[in-house]
Amino acid sequence: MSSNKKTEEFYKKLRIQLYETTSWPSEYLYKFIVPTDQKKILQIEDLFNNLGAVITTKESGKGTYTSVSVNVNMKDPDAVISKYIEVAEKVEGVISL
Repeated sequence: MSSNKKTEEFYKKLRIQLYETTSWPSEYLYKFIVPTDQKKILQIEDLFNNLGAVITTKESGKGTYTSVSVNVNMKDPDAVISKYIEVAEKVEGVISL
């Protein structure tokens, strides 16, 4: 199975889970890991700019990676997923959790 097909299947399952477990609009907590690079962290912050997001960061013990948590009110699962896709496309080396 190709990577794109796996990604599509993942988002399809996530969409169903989000609809079944949450009433929308709702707070959603995104978690990302990026190599510690202020530019990459700012890229993620910029993608959530003007959404009223609360963003926290924490560097790994060795300082190699930084976790970025974004708590934001989203209107529906499709908005959640499109933000995941946008971050993946625009921030090189990001890992979405």
